[in-house]
Amino acid sequence: MSEALALEDAQARLLALAPLLPLESVPTDAALGRIIAEDVRAARTQPAANLSAMDGYALPAGEGPWTLVGESRAGAPFSRTLALGECVRISTGAIVPDGAGSVLLQEDAVRDGETISAASPPPPGRHIRARGFDFTAGDQLLTRGTRITPGRMALALAAGHGALTVTRQMRVAVMDCGDELSADPGQCAPYQIPASNAAMIAAMMAPLGCAVTRIGPVPDDKAALAAALAEAEDADILVTSGGASVGDHDLIKPALTDWGAQIAFWKIAIKPGKPLLVATRGAQVILGLPGNPVSSFVTAFLFALPLVRKAMGDPDPLPKSVMMTAGEDLPAIGPRREFLRGVSDGNTVRLAGSQDSSALSALAEADCLIDRPAHAPALAQGDAIRVFKLQNG
Repeated sequence: MSEALALEDAQARLLALAPLLPLESVPTDAALGRIIAEDVRAARTQPAANLSAMDGYALPAGEGPWTLVGESRAGAPFSRTLALGECVRISTGAIVPDGAGSVLLQEDAVRDGETISAASPPPPGRHIRARGFDFTAGDQLLTRGTRITPGRMALALAAGHGALTVTRQMRVAVMDCGDELSADPGQCAPYQIPASNAAMIAAMMAPLGCAVTRIGPVPDDKAALAAALAEAEDADILVTSGGASVGDHDLIKPALTDWGAQIAFWKIAIKPGKPLLVATRGAQVILGLPGNPVSSFVTAFLFALPLVRKAMGDPDPLPKSVMMTAGEDLPAIGPRREFLRGVSDGNTVRLAGSQDSSALSALAEADCLIDRPAHAPALAQGDAIRVFKLQNG
């Protein structure tokens, strides 16, 4: 029987198997969650001209009063250069006309017909957004390997990019396995439970911008498993849940072997999640996750999500840990590294209910995983503790 791998060793071996995906160009407004494959440089300057930051009056240098000679609106600039003693009404975001050097707030202005005066004229540059203060043409704005968020999408569009080069959308198949699973959560016999793992894993993958296909639930039957695996023929990554352990009805390993897959490694020295299985079939990577929902969640967080991120071009795909303070005493740990479900308030963390690997109520409450090394001694309330925030997934 093979020895269980340490977490970091298993992660490194898995990421080395990540499939290489081709590149494609997609509209920038459709690139949310995708990872850019090229540096993005500004194709234009933002703002392209000096703009007013407030509603008021654009003024030339010197003391008032000033004669109102026109208006500059967003999208409709004043057409000529201001002379000394002149001003224009200006709105937020409008181009500051040539000859103007500051903006007088409308609430600070005194208007008498077409004459504008002020108790204290604004200093040069006041309330003006200078041309190029955000970025100028040629500036590097986004680095290859960056994930597109809503803010980065807006930045790329503002920089003049209607399309971005990204890694081709990852195709992921997620399969529930087990005789005990019911596809209809409202129709479960006493010996059944609703199939929820594939839906959970698909939801974990959704922010990554990949295309997820759910298969199953598939009964513990070789013929049914073979048919289900055939549905995943074109997936870049196949994630199964259940059937990866050592029981008489855990058939994932032989089914994968019959399908032509090669087992890369099996069993990780963590709790929950020891019976994780990794296999390959050509360029396709297969992850066999445990069937208990918490085990499935933890292994998806630590393995499936990093694999997808790596394949999509993320140069730093592993989840990041932070240090917090234990909000309660924690017991010593046995021979396997444990990931406890926790609830934090930003500084301290406590256990989220039952730590049983089937306890979905505690998983639903948790916002982090508490990382407890193998053979770690007991911790007292107030001690430092390492956690993985689940939004890092």
